[in-house]
Amino acid sequence: MRIKTLLATLLLGIAALSAFPQKNIDSILPVRGFCINAPRPAGVDSFVTFIDKELSSRKVNTLFLLIDYRYQFTSHPELSDTDALSGADAKKIVQACQRHKIRIIPQINLLGHQSWASTPNKLMKAYPQFDETPWVKFPEKYEWPNADKLYCKSYCPLAPGLHDVLFAVIDELCDAFEADAFHAGMDEVFYIGEDQCPRCGGRDKAELFAGEVRALHDHIVQKGREMWIWGDRLLDGKTTGIGEWEASYNNTHRAIDMIPKDVVICDWHYERADKTAVLFAMKGFRVVTCPWRDPGVGITQVRDMVNFRQGSTPEMKQRFLGIVETTWSPTDRFLQGYYGVAQPATRPNGRPADPQRTPWNCFRAVFDEMGRQTGN
Repeated sequence: MRIKTLLATLLLGIAALSAFPQKNIDSILPVRGFCINAPRPAGVDSFVTFIDKELSSRKVNTLFLLIDYRYQFTSHPELSDTDALSGADAKKIVQACQRHKIRIIPQINLLGHQSWASTPNKLMKAYPQFDETPWVKFPEKYEWPNADKLYCKSYCPLAPGLHDVLFAVIDELCDAFEADAFHAGMDEVFYIGEDQCPRCGGRDKAELFAGEVRALHDHIVQKGREMWIWGDRLLDGKTTGIGEWEASYNNTHRAIDMIPKDVVICDWHYERADKTAVLFAMKGFRVVTCPWRDPGVGITQVRDMVNFRQGSTPEMKQRFLGIVETTWSPTDRFLQGYYGVAQPATRPNGRPADPQRTPWNCFRAVFDEMGRQTGN
């Protein structure tokens, strides 16, 4: 089994290169990525139009689709959310991306993000035995902070039967979107190795995190695909001062030295242009930098990535892959904002949010800057 995994890993470099037709990639920023929630079935046609008109004109070559369980799975239909995409919906998106040489990388949030506020996701509903913290109950009214430190639930990476379920839906989703890569999420994992868990209580949290990365990686690679994850749990939030959201306070950061180097890291920072992409590259990982809603931060991150590539050794340069703009809003909400239909959101205090500080404005600013830096 390990020999097969190693062989598949060696082949990934060739597969990754073939995934990007040469006319849709440049040497300055090889990855020009866009990350967004998968549309609802009723919004697929509008999303396809957005791909045809907006993503193609900005030379986007990588589309990360945050799908989770919003797909009509046949392997595990109990996991399909309401309003899930069909195989025909997926095909429309695939065909649009093929027209413009855009690589699709689907995502299911794994390990963390198994709930939101007071609602478990489909995996937790269908398989409550996978819950890392079954003693933590969902409140009727969710507030943060709270006594249980409940942000999102995690599954227990040592739960029996877990990976049989996960591997099946990963494979089915990648097949449906004709994907040669999969994004496993794994960000903002606050519950891991909890003392009350009968399986992983008392274990090293970095080892647990790394073990789950390796388990997922080995399956994904054996299928001839590449694995991507968010990078925050691999950063030391205390030593760096980055904090517990964009980095780790629960000691998972040591896993950076325990996971395969062919895992691609999505290094996200939204309030400052922290230079942690350099750390990942120095550790041997390929890395992309991910802005969100602040145009100024996003522009700095584009310039940083260009400078990292231009000012590095040949060995380091190839690990700085480019930029992936994130959105973190429903697809229809993003499109409404992009086309000027949506009103600016309000802050918790009721005051209007900064109308310039939005994912759609950052999207424009980031890709305009990429155009200036690359000449297209």
